[in-house]
Amino acid sequence: MKKQVLSCIQPTGDMHFGNYFGAVKNWVDLQDLYECRYGVVDYHAMTMPYNPKKLRENTWELIINLLATGILPENLFIQSLVPEHVELGWIFNCFASFGQVSRMTQFKDKSAQSEATSESFISVGLFDYPVLMAADILIYRADFVPVGKDQDQHLELARNIAQRFNNQVGAAYFVLPETLHTETPNIRSTADPSRKMSKSAGEKHYINVFADEARIRKQIKSAVTDANNTRAGRGSSGMSEGVANLFELLKACGKLPAHKTLMAAYTAGTLKYVDLKEAVAGALVEVSAVFKEKKAELNANKKEVKDRIKASSAEIRKRAQETLRDVKELAGLVNVRF
Repeated sequence: MKKQVLSCIQPTGDMHFGNYFGAVKNWVDLQDLYECRYGVVDYHAMTMPYNPKKLRENTWELIINLLATGILPENLFIQSLVPEHVELGWIFNCFASFGQVSRMTQFKDKSAQSEATSESFISVGLFDYPVLMAADILIYRADFVPVGKDQDQHLELARNIAQRFNNQVGAAYFVLPETLHTETPNIRSTADPSRKMSKSAGEKHYINVFADEARIRKQIKSAVTDANNTRAGRGSSGMSEGVANLFELLKACGKLPAHKTLMAAYTAGTLKYVDLKEAVAGALVEVSAVFKEKKAELNANKKEVKDRIKASSAEIRKRAQETLRDVKELAGLVNVRF
């Protein structure tokens, strides 16, 4: 049997090239090697103040974007269509260390962000969401979770909860999931390469995968290099973060011959940044064009797409129901046979 992989993404709007090259492209490739389940976790999107109507729209928009970029529909589910996640999350609250959950860096960062704005409300959900994340992972008994280094802390919590549950019920029920650190590009903001490409920083800090060609070219044309921003940091090679990011984007697009040629020019000191930017913009436009064509087909059959994802969520839910039945039995709860 193939090993199990689980990864999830919040429905927060547009998919940008940082999302795609940093995670989604890897998800697509993993489908050939593992049994994969990918969740759009709309419950997690409720932890900060949000617009209910927009949440539903964003969920379906992300589903279509994931399908357009190569995720197979049978591997996709929507978290709120699998309510067992939340029930297992509550059970796990009773096996999670308060001290460990309180040390989660993302809670500290996001609560500080809320306090710095006019929105001072900090929900219990924001504090507790790592436990629900542990349930997302463990309910499918995943062997591997492809995560970035910044998510290691959350996987460690899931492992600790699983181990504590196993010890307390006297059964080695949960597999302790492992990180799957595959090599993925670290895509930075073209406006400020000292930070990751991100929607939360504003429009100029991300490039929508499905943007118009003119928009993509404009953003790359205005990308920061060491020539137009002296604050751009430099790595050990002496290359500025802005230039390195452009080369990273070109490589991520699979344009290795162009990458090699332009890198040679950089090494020789003859590189013109206008040529690098033109090559990157052309490569991104090419990638985007394929996805936009597929997305147009999906949008023309939205009802069919929704029905397929509801069906795949129902099928994936069967595994979650099986796990929850076992957990309730082991935990001494009054159980219901599904």
